[in-house]
Amino acid sequence: MKERRKNTRRKSLLRGRIYFNNHKNSVDCLIRDISPDGARLVFSDAVTIPDVVDVYIPQKEQTLRAHAHWRIGHELGVTFGPTAEPAPEQLPAAEDLKGRIERLEAELALLKRTLIKLKLDMNAETEVA
Repeated sequence: MKERRKNTRRKSLLRGRIYFNNHKNSVDCLIRDISPDGARLVFSDAVTIPDVVDVYIPQKEQTLRAHAHWRIGHELGVTFGPTAEPAPEQLPAAEDLKGRIERLEAELALLKRTLIKLKLDMNAETEVA
């Protein structure tokens, strides 16, 4: 079978999240192979995905507009569109961002408290020894 892709896809095990319906719906996926032009996405369950979605790759902090090219079982082949970022109408609302920032700040505060406790525990163990 003749390879029709412009760029060879590289094997990957990247986590991804598919956003659709103006970012109102999302589904987790695994990105099994990827190139600058497209990717093969694998889902844990059978899902109904529209033809145009945004693929968010947390490890790369990147969002790519993708068009469904083929579907087989729990897998979806996508090609990436000309723009790397979603259209402004598909970005999360300011309220969503505010809530996310508040959750991240709370998580950061918890991590700082945990770190301080661990340091105190290590100092206490060092003094005993």
